[in-house]
Amino acid sequence: MVQYADGRPQGELTLRTLAMPADANAAGDIFGGWVMAQMDLACGIRAAERARGRVVTAAVKEMAFAKPMKVGDTLCIYTHVERVGRTSMTLKVEAWAQRYLSELMEKVTDADFVMVALDGQGRPKPVPAE
Repeated sequence: MVQYADGRPQGELTLRTLAMPADANAAGDIFGGWVMAQMDLACGIRAAERARGRVVTAAVKEMAFAKPMKVGDTLCIYTHVERVGRTSMTLKVEAWAQRYLSELMEKVTDADFVMVALDGQGRPKPVPAE
């Protein structure tokens, strides 16, 4: 049974992936940019579902890394659509590490991502009602 060290994840599990040696620095810590890229992928998935079409990342609001990811950890990204505007939406995103060969889950970082819905010509378009 999974043990959560920092409360419980908020949102829906959107992406899980394994941290590999190619994603690490010489000390075995995973690059923060790799974690952020996985968060962006998860936001793209969730936002495209909500927008029913193409989306792009417009902004990422404040991100601080509380704990490191290590090679072998499973990165679990949770997303929640917090707010929907006319053409944009704000998603709350949390990154959690399930430690290698362990049931321990620790929160690595979180952030707000702003995503914009686009039409076929790449211009902002209204986000459809649910």
